Amino acid sequence: MNFKKNNVIRIEKELSSSRCVALLAPSFVVNFSYPQIIRRLKKLGFDQVVELTFGAKMLNRDYHEILKKSGKSMMIASPCPGIVNTIKNSYPKLAKQLIQVDSPLSAMGKICRKHYPKHKLIFISPCDFKKLEVESCKYVDGVLDYDQLEQLFKKNKIKNGKFRCKGLCFDKFYNDYTKIYPLSGGLAKTAHVKEILKEDEIAVVDGINNVIDFLKNPDPKIKFLDCLFCDGGCIGGPHTNQKLSIRKKTKMILKYLNKSKKQDIPEDRKGLIKKATGISFLRKV
Repeated sequence: MNFKKNNVIRIEKELSSSRCVALLAPSFVVNFSYPQIIRRLKKLGFDQVVELTFGAKMLNRDYHEILKKSGKSMMIASPCPGIVNTIKNSYPKLAKQLIQVDSPLSAMGKICRKHYPKHKLIFISPCDFKKLEVESCKYVDGVLDYDQLEQLFKKNKIKNGKFRCKGLCFDKFYNDYTKIYPLSGGLAKTAHVKEILKEDEIAVVDGINNVIDFLKNPDPKIKFLDCLFCDGGCIGGPHTNQKLSIRKKTKMILKYLNKSKKQDIPEDRKGLIKKATGISFLRKV
């Protein structure tokens, strides 16, 4: 794939000449230590570091309302560009059932563009489908995958040292409960879908082969399909740590969530709904 925005040399130049915001996918913890990653990104040249979790929080509100009004047809989650591409290309008749809401990446791009209008927005990605999504996202200026980021750390000799991390957290839009979004079923759980649908009306499927098997013979009772392209969810992305099992990665995400809940976050850094005032996250997928 040829990615114009996935240009490491250009992004290095941006980091040295422009103010840049790093947009981290929450699956980052399977590759990088938290909160040390924030300090390392600042040393690399990023002015601000945020996570996609606040964008996920805002999308959950739309998912909840859309599913509350859904009819008999199965609705399909659309945060994963790999799933969206597969359905559009291989199952076009199902495309109209994709939920017409932004991905967390696009949502955070919109939010950050509002709050950081003069910054360059660089997404840190676990997979190539999200890199492809950045190419068509007018709100995000560049993308690095986890492997490329690690290479930049090594090139600049920015090690994962024992920094003084007390009180260190994301610069804005801090949100904890949607940190499980990279896990299979994370969307359904954090959007509280079980409050509006029965358990046997919700299907959680991960791994594209399993998703395809489901789409070939869908259960007629299902009203919401929460699916992700990679095995285990985004933690199984090709640029995540391949030496770790999905089970180990899942534990790392849950440990990160529990650790985050205990952090004392300043009010001005919290992901408050008012910070997304005036932004619509509805889109035609």
